[in-house]
Amino acid sequence: MKRISKSPSLQTNQISLEGSLLNRGMLASLLGFQYGGERDLYRALGYPSGEIKFADFYLRYTRQDIAKAVIDRPVRATWQGALELVEMEEQEDTAFEKAWTELDRKMKFKTKLARLDRLTGLGRYGVLLLGLDDVNNREAFAAPVRSGARKLHYIKPFSESSAAILELENNPTSPRYGLPLYYTMSVKEANGGTTDVKVHHTRVIHITDDPLESEVYGTPRLEGVYNRLMDIEKLVGGDAEMFWRGARPGYEGKVADDYTLTKEMREDLLQQINEYENNLRRFLINEGIDIQALQQQIASPKEHFEVQIACLSAVTGIPQRVLMGSERGELASSQDSSEWKEYVQARREDHAEPNIVRPLIDALIQYEILPAPVTGNYSIKWNDLYSLSEKARVDIGKARATAIREYTYTPMAETILPPDAFFAFCLGLNTEQINYITKLRDEIINKEELYDKIVESLEEPEPAPMPAAAGKPAPAKPKPVKK
Repeated sequence: MKRISKSPSLQTNQISLEGSLLNRGMLASLLGFQYGGERDLYRALGYPSGEIKFADFYLRYTRQDIAKAVIDRPVRATWQGALELVEMEEQEDTAFEKAWTELDRKMKFKTKLARLDRLTGLGRYGVLLLGLDDVNNREAFAAPVRSGARKLHYIKPFSESSAAILELENNPTSPRYGLPLYYTMSVKEANGGTTDVKVHHTRVIHITDDPLESEVYGTPRLEGVYNRLMDIEKLVGGDAEMFWRGARPGYEGKVADDYTLTKEMREDLLQQINEYENNLRRFLINEGIDIQALQQQIASPKEHFEVQIACLSAVTGIPQRVLMGSERGELASSQDSSEWKEYVQARREDHAEPNIVRPLIDALIQYEILPAPVTGNYSIKWNDLYSLSEKARVDIGKARATAIREYTYTPMAETILPPDAFFAFCLGLNTEQINYITKLRDEIINKEELYDKIVESLEEPEPAPMPAAAGKPAPAKPKPVKK
């Protein structure tokens, strides 16, 4: 079996394996050229003309708040809530589910997988290392996982920069044709240093996000918005610099026509102004010179900033209010909230579950760390993104209770709109909820009628009317007042 080793020809062979049409670096170097290659707009606008490396993305992520939000906010929303595995809906706590719950409690899978997701977005891929019990030294990582039931000691996420691909499979008949065989991982030691370890692919889960022609390399999440991030940096930094300089714009000195300013007088004046600027002097002493402070000239970058944020939102799919951190505030519209939930749900279904969670679970089943599901299948249960918050549920409950009370005490309400129609169309209740409320209402009515009957039975009997005098009719018996 012929393998591709890490050599000068690696890039060429790799491109042929992946079926790429253009080299990434060559393509990147041509992006800024316009007008037949006579003008490099990227260079003129201050954008990088060549290929953007992992170090560039990482530095942008750690130094710029907007870049960090582009990476972190989708990841945080994707992995919020519990992560459960369900084998059979009709049966709880199967052996498979119990084993997962116990292992998850020990390994904290969700936290590690969220970090893996974040590291994957910074580069073209991410790697999850499985720490199994068949390894007792660094050299053992290079061997395939030994057969038999294994135990999982740990999982460690790595970025592209810390897990370099060492070899690719070059045999066209192999099911791993074009995929990594070995990695070189930079493992941090307890003393702060790093050690390079050769790792076999059976101990690794390879993660890509938004791949194109390659199954090995995806698209860094900051690559498509890198120029916009630079523009935002220019706007924000330029605004701060402009304010700093504009707040103290300087002074203008006008010498009188009949006054001569000597060199010594000029130096003395400059020294006074310098001391005044640094709060070492409270006043200026001058003669024949009119000194006036220049007016502040500070322009607002708000409109330009909003344009960049709009472009950033359009490319990433993250609503502007979510990107700026106001998704929980009053500024968040229902449309933004709905779009954001759809974005997160799609990200779970298209990326997190098929590319991260299921490969991990399948590997744990393969190495007998988890028992195989009896049915052969399992489902992944995420938290409900569309569930209402506690405050929202309370507010809706209060509004419905008020509506029911007004409907109940409105004359002729049931004649105009039957109760079932009111509950369904006005309150949005389902059939089960309507039946429950109707049953409860009937019980209350029956109890009230029973109460009235009991009260009537306990009332004191009315005395018999006195005999009427001769020639006089007996007084009429008063009718009881119905309560």
